Amino acid sequence: MTQLTGQPATDDDVVHLTVPADGGYLGVLRTATAGLAARLQFALDEIEDLRIAVDEACAMLLAIAAREADLDCRFAVTEDALTVEVTVPTVPGAKLPAESSFAWKVLTALTTSASASATDGRATIALLTRRAPGW
Repeated sequence: MTQLTGQPATDDDVVHLTVPADGGYLGVLRTATAGLAARLQFALDEIEDLRIAVDEACAMLLAIAAREADLDCRFAVTEDALTVEVTVPTVPGAKLPAESSFAWKVLTALTTSASASATDGRATIALLTRRAPGW
């Protein structure tokens, strides 16, 4: 496959992890986040910011997760960015915190962008972090 620029297209590296929706397993996702960000040569403070953001996103989802649910986490690695999408089945009528909440302020301060959706009994939070220029 070739892009319009004539350069070969590259596929993103994608890692999927599924863990029980229990705070005791969040360390697995934080460790994976740090490892993948290090692979992209993120600065140490960027890695820590992303770990905190993933932890916060997961905490938001755990608060509305259905009983016995799993957290599905998808990491997409590109040349200069890491996208993390965390999804969980939710209890009926569950709502994510408002974008004006402290939790959202944390997510948007620590990442390049953050978004959320809740449909069909599942909630997803997506985080994008780009490596600082000059690396």
